[in-house]
Amino acid sequence: MKPMLLTVATEIPLGKDWLYEVKYDGFRCILEWEDEPILISRNGNILNAMFPEIISFCHEMYERIKPFLPLTLDGELVNLTNHFQSNFSIVQLRGRMRNQEVIEKHAKAFPCHFIVFDILNYHGENRTSDSLTTRKKQLHTLFQKLHLPISTNYEDINRIQLIDVFHDSDVLWNKIVVNHGEGIVAKHQTSSWNSDKRTINWLKIKNWRYISVILIKYDESNNYFHGAVYEKEVLVEVVTFRHGLQEGELHTLKTLFQTNGTKRTASTWEIEPSICVEIACIDFDGKSLREPRFHGFNLDKEPGDCSWQQMQRQLYPLPEKLQVTHPEKPIWPANGIQKDDYLFYLQHISPYILPFLRDRQLTVIRYPHGVIGESFYQKNWPDHLPGFIATEQVDDIRYVLCNDVESLLWLGNQLALEFHIPFQPTQTAKPTEIVFDLDPPSVHEFSLAIEAAIRMKAIFDHFELPSFVKTSGGKGLQIYIPLPIDTYSYEDTRLFTKFVCDFLCEQEPQWFTTERLKKNRHHKLYLDYVQHQEGKTIVAPYSPRGNERGLVATPLNWDEICESLRPDLFSIPSVLERIKKKGNPFRDFRQKIDNEQFAVVLSQLKELLNSKK
Repeated sequence: MKPMLLTVATEIPLGKDWLYEVKYDGFRCILEWEDEPILISRNGNILNAMFPEIISFCHEMYERIKPFLPLTLDGELVNLTNHFQSNFSIVQLRGRMRNQEVIEKHAKAFPCHFIVFDILNYHGENRTSDSLTTRKKQLHTLFQKLHLPISTNYEDINRIQLIDVFHDSDVLWNKIVVNHGEGIVAKHQTSSWNSDKRTINWLKIKNWRYISVILIKYDESNNYFHGAVYEKEVLVEVVTFRHGLQEGELHTLKTLFQTNGTKRTASTWEIEPSICVEIACIDFDGKSLREPRFHGFNLDKEPGDCSWQQMQRQLYPLPEKLQVTHPEKPIWPANGIQKDDYLFYLQHISPYILPFLRDRQLTVIRYPHGVIGESFYQKNWPDHLPGFIATEQVDDIRYVLCNDVESLLWLGNQLALEFHIPFQPTQTAKPTEIVFDLDPPSVHEFSLAIEAAIRMKAIFDHFELPSFVKTSGGKGLQIYIPLPIDTYSYEDTRLFTKFVCDFLCEQEPQWFTTERLKKNRHHKLYLDYVQHQEGKTIVAPYSPRGNERGLVATPLNWDEICESLRPDLFSIPSVLERIKKKGNPFRDFRQKIDNEQFAVVLSQLKELLNSKK
């Protein structure tokens, strides 16, 4: 079986006869499962070795799915960035890998999902001639029986998920645009499934981005033109294109190069930066624009305005509902970071910070004039907020709940630079994580925080408790232990935090202290467990800090906690690059909860304390 193919369209078809899905940017794939699961690409290649996390997940659920085999599912292999966008570069890189050890390592850092949107064979029965509506109902029922997600969720560790179906194309399109997804797929409800056939019953509409580039080169051998942008003062080539050009436009450009340009080889000409054009594309892979098409000339644009920074903003436009003020305002002057750069950071970090901000009573620190000016804490907000901002009233305080990227960007536009959250969401008064704050007397004694973290990790490993570590964005480290929701009180967690901190102080009294008054700490590292209580807050993972260099409270892998670690490694630009290379160490934070082990530890502690009375 080869996948049924989509037809490109420029407009979304409307009416009750159509269903709408996200067009994910990945590898189209069919999962054939009789005895063993087999992932088959659009070209008929078997992808099992390249996506071991999918195959491993299939084996884990074999007993559940066995009664429904043989089974054939149609879907997309993706690396989800958010609910509506996938990172094709990650999937493409995986597809090129051949070393199994390298593949396994990559799968742990950048796990993929198989998003299912059709069922072709169910328990050995061919379903391809059924209507799409019937097949969708069959899929929904199957996923419910298998206890698999019936909605796509980038945070969910279930590697096989069901695609969301929308009946309102406007609602879905807005989500795709805000989250920078590839596009939308419209499917006629009566459509059957036909192998290897391109059909007008399945339409794909791309979310084109329009990029301003400078023409620099023409190659007559293939009729391709080359475009570039300025990065600082250096021209960087970002696109080669020919598609989208009408015959007259092709002739005009060819004549321009051959008449006014400099001939470099037998078939290539170059011209000085002078002509700007608009290129439609779906993304940028780090080296070139993806699926580029000529969109039009922009003769009014100065070549100097075609910059790398402008290209990034054209690739990732801000939501229309967000009215940005003074995007050029310096925020971290020492790093050259302006407000627009900060908003760009928030856009890209939103999938990683939002899981920690969501449904939490937020306290922010605002810097109206950037970090060199005054700042103030804010948790109470006035009534005249935009309608898309969620709030919660607690007594006389109106908290903002930062539940989506639009809210995050709105707060960023208000120059909220630090995001501080309580230890529990609004649904409960009990903590959903324990956090130890390791606070050295200054950045020069950061090695004390490293030593304390390593010793704490040994304790948590002994108790078989999962733990996560991040920088504070200042001079220290913070260690997290996730807890099940609505289970343990702050009194319970205090027993544990006090025990651990007291134990470390007893072991190394010359290094560590729980003394709250700074003047009495004598240059020791402060182990702060008192801060972990109701009403207190901690800086959120991936929140910037209002220090001069714009350091970020950055999640780390435990193997990074070593002598070479320094807090000044984690500025806003470096954290964005770090995510691309290392992934997110806190990705599975909520999936690592052990519902029983902390209860065992707590019981042992209570017995120990009672025996000392």
